[in-house]
Amino acid sequence: MNALRNKVQLIGRPGQDPEILTFDDGNKIAKFSMATDDSYKDKNGEKVDRTYWHNIIVRGGLVNVVENYVTKGKEIAIEGKLTNRSYETKDGETRYVTEVLCNELLLLGGK
Repeated sequence: MNALRNKVQLIGRPGQDPEILTFDDGNKIAKFSMATDDSYKDKNGEKVDRTYWHNIIVRGGLVNVVENYVTKGKEIAIEGKLTNRSYETKDGETRYVTEVLCNELLLLGGK
């Protein structure tokens, strides 16, 4: 059952081209937001469409795939785990962020 703990699978489209960050030691990460769609019928029987946005972080060798092939609007599938972090703004306010740390990525759709 450990393989099922904290596992996320999403199919969606990046909202913008990925941002690639390169560190002093040469390591890179890719960051982008990804939209997933859902629909349901409300109490009146009318279809309601919803879009959910997810913050995606990619590390390691997959960064090269993201850098070369992932662009805004291109359908992709990812698998990873949820992570949480916090940071402090310039005004001293604490902000909390939930991200998906991607460990597998699949390019979907056409060219």
